[in-house]
Amino acid sequence: MSENAKAKARRPWLRGILVLWVALLAASHISWSREDPTARLAAGDSSVRLLAVDGDTRGPEQVLACYTIMGAAPEAARATLVLIHGSPGSMQDFDALAALLPQDLRVLVPDLPGFGCSGRSLPDYSARAHGVYLLQLLDELEIEKAHLVAFSMGGAVAMELASLAPERVASVALVAALGVEELELFGDHELNHLVHIFQLRLIQLARWGLPHFGGADEWILGLSYGRNFTDTDQRRIRPILETLAAPTLIVHGQRDFLVPLAAARETWRIVPQAELVELDASHFVLWNHTEQVADLLGDFVAKAEAGAMPLRSEASGERLAAAARPFDPASIPPASGLTLLLLVLLLVVGTWVSEDLTVIAAGLMVAQGRLAIGPALCGCTAGILIGDVGLFLAGRVFGRALVARAPLRWFLTVEALDRASAWFQRLGPRAVFLSRLMPGLRLPTYFAAGVLRTSLLKFLFYFTLAVLFWTPLLLGFAVLFGDQARELIEAWGLPALVLLVLVLLLFERVGLRLFTFRGRRSLVGTWRRWTQWEFWPPFAFYPPIVAYILMLGLFYRSLRVLTAVNPGIPSGGLIGEHKSKILAGIDNSNGFVAEFRLLRAHADEHQRVVEAMSAAEALGGFPIVFKPEVGQRGSGVVVVKTSDELTELVSAMAVDHILQEFVAGPEYGIFYIRQSGASRGSLFSITEKIIPQLVGDGEHTLEELILLGKRSVVMAPQYMRRHLAQLDEVPKHGERIQLVDIGTHCRGAIFKNGQRLATPALAARIDKLSRSFNGFYFGRFDVRAESEEALLAGRDFKVLELNGLTSEAAHIYDPETSIFEAWRVLGRQWRLAFEIGAANHAAGAELSSWSSILREVFGYSAKQRSHNI
Repeated sequence: MSENAKAKARRPWLRGILVLWVALLAASHISWSREDPTARLAAGDSSVRLLAVDGDTRGPEQVLACYTIMGAAPEAARATLVLIHGSPGSMQDFDALAALLPQDLRVLVPDLPGFGCSGRSLPDYSARAHGVYLLQLLDELEIEKAHLVAFSMGGAVAMELASLAPERVASVALVAALGVEELELFGDHELNHLVHIFQLRLIQLARWGLPHFGGADEWILGLSYGRNFTDTDQRRIRPILETLAAPTLIVHGQRDFLVPLAAARETWRIVPQAELVELDASHFVLWNHTEQVADLLGDFVAKAEAGAMPLRSEASGERLAAAARPFDPASIPPASGLTLLLLVLLLVVGTWVSEDLTVIAAGLMVAQGRLAIGPALCGCTAGILIGDVGLFLAGRVFGRALVARAPLRWFLTVEALDRASAWFQRLGPRAVFLSRLMPGLRLPTYFAAGVLRTSLLKFLFYFTLAVLFWTPLLLGFAVLFGDQARELIEAWGLPALVLLVLVLLLFERVGLRLFTFRGRRSLVGTWRRWTQWEFWPPFAFYPPIVAYILMLGLFYRSLRVLTAVNPGIPSGGLIGEHKSKILAGIDNSNGFVAEFRLLRAHADEHQRVVEAMSAAEALGGFPIVFKPEVGQRGSGVVVVKTSDELTELVSAMAVDHILQEFVAGPEYGIFYIRQSGASRGSLFSITEKIIPQLVGDGEHTLEELILLGKRSVVMAPQYMRRHLAQLDEVPKHGERIQLVDIGTHCRGAIFKNGQRLATPALAARIDKLSRSFNGFYFGRFDVRAESEEALLAGRDFKVLELNGLTSEAAHIYDPETSIFEAWRVLGRQWRLAFEIGAANHAAGAELSSWSSILREVFGYSAKQRSHNI
């Protein structure tokens, strides 16, 4: 059974699983939407409604805020403490600590909105919004002034509250609290924010894509946590700390892997009145050293209440001078803890996108002192190992069929795999080592090594050698020039960073190619493709034509007028026309149409093969042409030379195809136009389609001959794909090698202006064939003739295809034709199409509706995807 048949057999099971999943998701979302937030209130907890905060605005919506109050009554309390939890977190984080605090203190412990039992439908989860919510809560509870104790992310909330209402803050105690952004994660706001957004999107994807029945809101790293970090602008922390006037205590663990100790020391530096206590603890000092933290807080609050803790204005001159100095980026220690883990993971994942750029980026971080060289090398090597060995194993286990499926098909084409397979077969496992030095060949080579069932040990041996050689070399290069890059970035900022990335991309895509003959010649081919307009991609060539068509559409008051240009072809031949139906519509009584047979894809695989073999015999045997029933620009056309090759193609086909007799001789494109109501038409364009050849010299391989050719180097990728198995062969002196089989420009054929061939005899024959097709006025015949003389006489040629509205006067691709002449010809062609369409419509021809046009466009796209699969 073919891979296509196996895929079809699996579809009912996949549909069943999908339906079940969707049903579970629907039930989950219904259950989730009916959840009552007040049900989460614990015994003894209280709640209040606060005005929703969104940036600088409040209300009119309200948000439920839960809290608990412990300790002394208001009239007996020496002072009020507000304990602010982190993210993720809740008031329960302080249960053990609150019980150990002095009993003459009144302790307020809220669940910040979005967390714990508070409401979670918030427009803004930022630390600033939480500061506003806390201020509202203090107002509701009539608390005039309080000491703030903030843990982790709660430190940002405490800072915001101190900024909003400094007169309401008696003191600030920061326990393992967040610090300035320069020492948070990667030290860059944009990069940190990108990580937080990515983290949030993963959480949202899981929340909406998994049937959790409300359980996702209880996850530790849930939506509230993700939104909190994403919405918070941590750049605000430094300016707030630089103006904080209240007495301040900083308690931090020396082994904190989430907020580095350097962040606490920087906070201590820029808050000159602050006292710093470093404990032999991790980030979870609140739970692992609860008694010690409680004693420190109790003593600090007592001193603050007694006026024994200094304000900012009372700090020493030395501390004030230190606080005034600007931040020194060189003081940033190498990454550690969570930051180091995230950096290494990013390097691992980054190698799966671009190995060389990731290694270079790692080298730059080493040069800047943000990352030690050991973790950098380990992260890059691990990522390369996992990614490339994974490719090898995927090729070995799943084979070529995997190339047709996402995500691999986004990065690897069948043609690239064929090329790599041929290369690997020629060089053996050595290709694994050599591909490491040739960007663009790694992915197909490693996958091909698996498809060809190479020994895993041999693969690992050559792969390890390549990685141990290349990765430290590239990393060292980046470290060597990293200081200069850092100075450039510091001086010029984002533009310098963008320029650096572009230079690195240029080095990877261009610079490395300069070291090999094949690389240098491929650069020549790329240059010529962009400097010779006939090879330009559609997006570069067609904009003026599209603009002119739109202008004509306004003049004729409808673009749909074009669909009446050929009433006998659906939508005039705009897209997706069926070759068999069009060929069958031409009178073939005199044998001017190449014989063909239609092969249906829905038939059983065995039946298709039997029918194809029978059709091939009826059409004269091999060679024979195999082409999609619906297709453009020669896509999917194959000249089949053996029965085995035909069997393989027919077994794998997913859309209808036709088998057509192979017609020898020169090929031409003849564009015919007949005005509506006219008795005769005319030949608008004739194109000579020259099949390119190379001549061997007995010295160079076929690959070298292709790369050395002035024109063949431009189409080298197509020619090499066509001759994969022969690239290493050395053609004999004078031996001619035909590079392509069919006359398609995008496949490598050379087009020449053949207007000299427009004889009265040829014009009469084409006119007669055209008028035999009822409803045909405008389009191009692709024909092959016995000889040029036969074509001139209007005899002994056969029509291979007839294309309608979107066919082109292909002689414009003559290398001697200027782009302005090409645009002029196409402009005239489309103007005539509008004229004929408008006249046919006036004579009664119907216009295609937009819905039918869209169906044809999307139907054609679907068939193309099926064909590619």
